[in-house]
Amino acid sequence: MNDANMADSIRIEIVYAEPQRQILRKVEIAANSTVDEAILASGIHAELPPDFTPAGFGIFGRSVTAATRLHAGDRIELYRPLQADPKDSRRRRARLKP
Repeated sequence: MNDANMADSIRIEIVYAEPQRQILRKVEIAANSTVDEAILASGIHAELPPDFTPAGFGIFGRSVTAATRLHAGDRIELYRPLQADPKDSRRRRARLKP
């Protein structure tokens, strides 16, 4: 890649995690790309569960939308849906305490 093209691209990471495994993709994409464009360009969908739809996206733990513009070094996180409502879980634990 020549110097002109390097100035027009950025490097980012896309991550997905389950209790048993983690997927990390490093991608070089066009500068000013969105989260959605980066996910598509990464090809990470091929490794995700067949019925997976992200419950949300984040960049370093901060919630973002699919239309968020990326910066060099960003790490996109694909969030799984919650298995249980945290408030309900807390109430259940509180009821069980002696």
